[in-house]
Amino acid sequence: MIEVLVVDDDFRVAEINAAYVARVPGFHVGAKVHNAAQAMAVLERGGIDLLLLDHFLPDETGLSLVRRMRQRGHLTDVIMVTASRDVATVQAAMCFGALQYLVKPFTFPGLRVKLEAYAQLRRTLDDAEEAGQDQVDRIFGTLRTAATSAPLPKGHSAPTAELIRKVLTEAVRPLSAHEVATRAGLSRSTAQRYLKRLEESGRLRLTLKYGETGRPEHRYAWPSR
Repeated sequence: MIEVLVVDDDFRVAEINAAYVARVPGFHVGAKVHNAAQAMAVLERGGIDLLLLDHFLPDETGLSLVRRMRQRGHLTDVIMVTASRDVATVQAAMCFGALQYLVKPFTFPGLRVKLEAYAQLRRTLDDAEEAGQDQVDRIFGTLRTAATSAPLPKGHSAPTAELIRKVLTEAVRPLSAHEVATRAGLSRSTAQRYLKRLEESGRLRLTLKYGETGRPEHRYAWPSR
């Protein structure tokens, strides 16, 4: 079992997050705490594999806690679970070694996908003694899978989303909705609906191309990493 420490200053949210974790096979909530000091005390006792960590805590920020953890030699894995959306916080989380960043509010399926990807990462690492390039690519690609396999809303199909992803990843430049529709063999309205949803969920990148007159054209690209 993967032992999880849930850290959130809101008692109700901590209970909900812990209940979510308990629903995912292979995961067990070792403890629930509500500030950084309590979290560090649990980590010092050992036995925790994964920290589900809020950023806004009453005694210090989640990122400050991660920094102190690393300074003390704690290599416990971290998934940030926070309402903080500013890019500086996201970048700092990456620098401190957070494996995932889940923005509140979220649903159980959103967390489940990230936990399942984390479990797959652990299995991949456990099976590897020495990593060639293919193995390294699989290791780094495991967590990225969570971004592309998150549940789609009602009325959206996974095969259509995958078709659009394939079109964008094979393109050598960002494409308009019309170009995506043509290459995928879809209607423009269907392509636009899926592109809008994928962009809102952070799975693809949107840029604007300005012409001489009229509204700017939306261009879409699938991030390479």
